[in-house]
Amino acid sequence: MTKTAVDLLDNSDHVPVDSNIPDNYVSYTLKNQKALPPVTWDNFWNELNWLHVVILGATPILGVVGAYFTRLRWETAIWAVIYYYMTGLGITAGYHRLWAHRSYNASRPLQIALALLGAGAVEGSIRWWARGHRAHHRYTDTDLDPYNAHKGLLWSHIGWMIVKPRRKPGVADVSDLSRNDIVKWQHRHYLKLVVVMGVVLPTVVAGLGWGDWQGGYVYAGLLRLIFVHHSTFCVNSLAHWLGEAPFDDKHTPRDHLITALVTIGEGYHNFHHQFPMDYRNAIRWYQYDPTKWFIWVCKRVGLASHLKTFPENEVRKGQLTMHLKRLREAQETLSWPSDNSHLPVINWENYQAQAKTRPLICIAGFIHDVADFLDEHPGGRHLLTKNIGRDATTAFFGGVYDHSNAAHNLLAMKRVGILRGGAPHGLEDKMIPPSQRLRVARYNEISGSGYSSAAMSDGEGLLG
Repeated sequence: MTKTAVDLLDNSDHVPVDSNIPDNYVSYTLKNQKALPPVTWDNFWNELNWLHVVILGATPILGVVGAYFTRLRWETAIWAVIYYYMTGLGITAGYHRLWAHRSYNASRPLQIALALLGAGAVEGSIRWWARGHRAHHRYTDTDLDPYNAHKGLLWSHIGWMIVKPRRKPGVADVSDLSRNDIVKWQHRHYLKLVVVMGVVLPTVVAGLGWGDWQGGYVYAGLLRLIFVHHSTFCVNSLAHWLGEAPFDDKHTPRDHLITALVTIGEGYHNFHHQFPMDYRNAIRWYQYDPTKWFIWVCKRVGLASHLKTFPENEVRKGQLTMHLKRLREAQETLSWPSDNSHLPVINWENYQAQAKTRPLICIAGFIHDVADFLDEHPGGRHLLTKNIGRDATTAFFGGVYDHSNAAHNLLAMKRVGILRGGAPHGLEDKMIPPSQRLRVARYNEISGSGYSSAAMSDGEGLLG
């Protein structure tokens, strides 16, 4: 009897929602799940998520109007920046790296602090946020991805929140979060926590601290919230649009310093999508990732543990793969010697006979036509003409001059035939020009080197 995924669970009371989904879940769902009709001018108003529209629309209006009538004090400005980072870390270190990806363990006090600060960012409860983000990672760039970057920068930044989703996001399990009492507590009291952490706390700190109640509300409350919102939104939009893909270019995530700067370190997104369980986004010490530094400090003071990192060997494999791919792309823009299998194989007598009517020189078992190089040869025309119809292997490989890699590469472009019997013993390694000794090959090219000396049967002419 075969066991199902449910039979293998440690705790059968909490069955993951995705434990028994079909192998073809994505294609099956896209085919059978009916999507909402496209948004048009006729149905636009009915398709808006008005709760999100109010939150994301009213906050900037109130903030800008309030700032016009409220003087910004330097104490309030500093507090607003500090609270921006505090609530931002509630999302990046809490919602994202702790709860959505479980990249480290947090002590109970740290979990409570992150849950409170995350509520102050007003981006939904931990459970709601993590469910959507796990779907985003599992179904990246498909119609089951709630922030699908292929729908455009504006959609992935904010459109997916203000317009009702055309499809239900793909299934993603959050049963682990449903068992976390802090996550459950935050979810149950979320609206109260939003008011306290998003509005009351920043206002009270400024009011009791230096008497700036109005400034605390406007700058540390409203305007700070706008920056936190769009900072996080950039992880879904800008991080899938700006930058490079040093680890894998199969999907849209990209790495860029600018995105890291505006997202409290979440901008090395290509790395993150490849290694989502890693507590870091930036793997180099000089890369900007304050969220990583915060988690590391928490570990040092005993508030965090079990920081997960992906094996360095596997990370470097991803980098190497992309390096090789870029080299392959560059390689394919260059002209290379013709495949040896297409060259005719002739005997010595035939070679000498044809050399009487055209400038042919034999080097390392290959016959070369040097007609277009006679007047370009750096050593002079005479060094080539005296070797026409002869074997110039010794002269070329150091007898007269030990030619450079560039000379080897250029010579290979002038091959027109193969001498029967191949290269003299000991010169087999000279048959491949330097430019191709580290050639990047596709998997289906490995079986044949393209330099077999058994290329073709004997022919009467080099062009035959």
